[in-house]
Amino acid sequence: MKKLVVALMIGAFGFANAQTDAFKGSGDLKAQVGANFQKWGTGIQASLDYGLGESFSIGAVGGYVLGFKEFTGVDKPSADQRFDLKARASAHLGDVIGLPQNVDLYPGLDLGLKNFGGHVGARVFFDKGFGLFTEIQFPIAKFKKEAAVYELLNNQFNVAVGASFDISKK
Repeated sequence: MKKLVVALMIGAFGFANAQTDAFKGSGDLKAQVGANFQKWGTGIQASLDYGLGESFSIGAVGGYVLGFKEFTGVDKPSADQRFDLKARASAHLGDVIGLPQNVDLYPGLDLGLKNFGGHVGARVFFDKGFGLFTEIQFPIAKFKKEAAVYELLNNQFNVAVGASFDISKK
């Protein structure tokens, strides 16, 4: 038992002191791919963030709902109801609030095909170039006020988790 505790402590120390940056500032380029979970469906999500400044990035995120709740008397969702694409801007707060170099917290805004919304995410890098991310996304203003049934796919609160990759040349 003592060996397990010591191993976990060493692992936690190494994790907290990984020699990689979760966000490097201007020129930083991160890609994420993962699973997306919503009230009425699950799918895949991919995103790309490009650093424009010390704590600011722009990017894009796309998602496609693969599995969905079926409703009686309603046709299955069309591809355009299952797909979403958004432009986004994020503020990277890891350095600002004193998190370890390999951890980043980033809130931001999205402008997509279905809505204007926001996101809050976190990235943790374990090794140079590889980490994990989690993100919540939420609509602030829907473009179609009377959205119903499958029009709500990609237009509701959702959670994404997956892998993050540093693809910058820095």
